Amino acid sequence: MLIVFTGGDMAGIISRKALRGVVVAALLSLVAACAGVARPEASRLPVVTDPAPIVPGTMRRYQVRGRWYQPAEQPGYDETGLASWYGDQFNGRPTSTGERFDMHALTAAHKTLPLPGLVEVTNLANSRRIVVRVNDRGPFVDNRIIDLSRGSAEALGMLQVGVGEVRVRYLGRAPRTGGGTTLQYAAAPDRAPPADAESSSRGDYWIQAGAFSDRRAARRVADQLGDRATVDVDRTDGLFRVLVGPWPDPNAAERSRQAVIARGYADALLISAR
Repeated sequence: MLIVFTGGDMAGIISRKALRGVVVAALLSLVAACAGVARPEASRLPVVTDPAPIVPGTMRRYQVRGRWYQPAEQPGYDETGLASWYGDQFNGRPTSTGERFDMHALTAAHKTLPLPGLVEVTNLANSRRIVVRVNDRGPFVDNRIIDLSRGSAEALGMLQVGVGEVRVRYLGRAPRTGGGTTLQYAAAPDRAPPADAESSSRGDYWIQAGAFSDRRAARRVADQLGDRATVDVDRTDGLFRVLVGPWPDPNAAERSRQAVIARGYADALLISAR
């Protein structure tokens, strides 16, 4: 069958087969163009085609330090809270799933999510983002929502601070092995920006972790608290004060103070540069 197109003084005859070829070629070009478009970041998440079964016994209600916990499947789990990390003292020991804890792997512990599972963890201080394999229970501290392996904490830039604010999003069941990956790596704002003028720091908030008569003792504490910690000499009393910050608002400073308290400095104070 022929299709005849006419127009003015010119006529062309194109067979249906030829027309189909033109349409197919156009569609293929469109598909090729779409293939070059960057996919959303979500496409970088691990795709689990052969999930590991939930380990028997890990979904039972259990009690720790007088408090009961009920594990459950939580497809919409998306929480923000504090994360801590653990390493050498547990390295090589069995986790709740029976897997051996490897402190260098991207793994974590959670109180109620299915085991093994995958979660996306974002460090809210620097936007670093990773996926970790949840294969253990914990941390059993009220204000913490996840306990990271040393490797996970390092990937998130939390190794020095010890405790940091994170967002945890449940992705689903984990593969039979592995599953951990780094999604987004950004430089952490480890050091406070220099003050170009006196007025630039007047609205800043700081955490005073402690005051010491010995400079070396103050320096040791500052080193433990990470690169945001500095030692300041008070000219009025000669004490060496360990300060952490600065923070732009009192809410951020209070979160930092709670993290410093969790590191063992119960007398940490929030102070203002105003």
